[in-house]
Amino acid sequence: MRFHPRRTEEPEINLIPFIDVLLVILIFLMLSTTYSKFTEMQLRLPTADANAPRDYPKEVIVAISVDGRYSINRSPVAGRGVEAVQAALDAAAAGRKDSMVIISADAASPHQATITVLEAARRGGFSQITFAAQRPAGARP
Repeated sequence: MRFHPRRTEEPEINLIPFIDVLLVILIFLMLSTTYSKFTEMQLRLPTADANAPRDYPKEVIVAISVDGRYSINRSPVAGRGVEAVQAALDAAAAGRKDSMVIISADAASPHQATITVLEAARRGGFSQITFAAQRPAGARP
């Protein structure tokens, strides 16, 4: 009996499946990068004519102090209720409902004071309401 050692086949690395996977990944990456162009938003920005003056509506400036007191166009309001603020707003606007109400509240003023002015403006029929703000110290324009 002759026992010959069997020849063991050396393991062989098959590169074809590896190349197939790499090609699929490459195709996926190529397709996803070309679609990024088509997902951009196209915008046409408006232009302005600097020579045309704009007719601004009458402004009513409501200032709210730290302790919740109101002044409308630099004249103090007697009460702190919605009715008092609404009456002062109507008097300052002189019956014009297209007036812009600008709320200039102190940073430490109570939140309820601002809500009171908003409610008074709503009851008075004012539709243009905005808040005044200032740039922090050291901020560039």
